[in-house]
Amino acid sequence: MSDTVTTTIPLTVMPSGKTFDAETGITLLEALRRAGVLAHECDGGAKCSDACHLFVLEGRKSLSKTTREENERLDAIVGVGAKSRLACRAVLGDQPVTVEVLSFV
Repeated sequence: MSDTVTTTIPLTVMPSGKTFDAETGITLLEALRRAGVLAHECDGGAKCSDACHLFVLEGRKSLSKTTREENERLDAIVGVGAKSRLACRAVLGDQPVTVEVLSFV
């Protein structure tokens, strides 16, 4: 029997406003898949153009830092802003997060 405790945080998805419990330590993409918000067919490798692009409205500092690879991919996407992240690259931390889902809805 395992004593592993799974920690979750509230993940709110806009524009629907629905909030789900998301496991910390997984990517936003995986959390959104598990919540049934999207059925995005991707390997999570930041190779599929803008399909994982979303805006982090709240809780940005709780996410993993943006990598050089993610920044390079974001530079190639139209409509990127200061709140932009790739769902496949952003790992959830220990604080609530609110995102605005864009292209894959």
